[in-house]
Amino acid sequence: MRKKLVVLSGAGISAESGLKTFRDMGGLWEQYDVTQVASPEAWETNRSLVLRFYNERRKQLLEAKPNAAHLGLAELEKDFDVQIITQNVDDLHERAGSTRVLHLHGELRKARSTVDPDLVYEIDGWELKDGDICEKGSQLRPHVVWFGEPVPAMEEAARLAAVADLFVVIGTSLNVYPAAGLVFEIPASSPVFLIDPGEVFFPSGRKFVHIRDTATRGMKTLQEELRKYV
Repeated sequence: MRKKLVVLSGAGISAESGLKTFRDMGGLWEQYDVTQVASPEAWETNRSLVLRFYNERRKQLLEAKPNAAHLGLAELEKDFDVQIITQNVDDLHERAGSTRVLHLHGELRKARSTVDPDLVYEIDGWELKDGDICEKGSQLRPHVVWFGEPVPAMEEAARLAAVADLFVVIGTSLNVYPAAGLVFEIPASSPVFLIDPGEVFFPSGRKFVHIRDTATRGMKTLQEELRKYV
């Protein structure tokens, strides 16, 4: 029986595909705080700005491609029962070939109804416009978790972490909560591998392998480490 390999991925893995974070986007966005484009309050006060911000991010995503780290994680499905939990709203894991991806913070290429959160739609292309409505006649909003909103997928993520035989953290320094709290759900006997070039906090008393490298370069080391568990 194949071991359950659970992966928590963050912005660092997407950055290596050229996807910029809010603070790196520059230009127009330098004059705004992130809560001015990614919060329920922003949606209420300046919907056109919020739509423009996510349209620009979506356009950038369509031009990006999965990198070696994304592809390496997809390859692991040959030997392990892989489940990815990602803090990223892009679809690069799926485009690389990963088949089981749980998005904690939503999905950039989808929109949802503002009156019924269960009505979720694929966005054709990069643009979501003011006036695009759901089947109930309500404006569509980006299908992402904004600041101040709950993270509905956290319960499922915690359940997945709790049954992991092996756990990998890649592209995140474990500073973003509630996602960072998932490390406390991992069984004490399960090996943890963390790929990050810098210092990373990890719960004391826990054995883990820190691969101090970027996501793409660290992936090769991770694959070598994981061969011991096939």
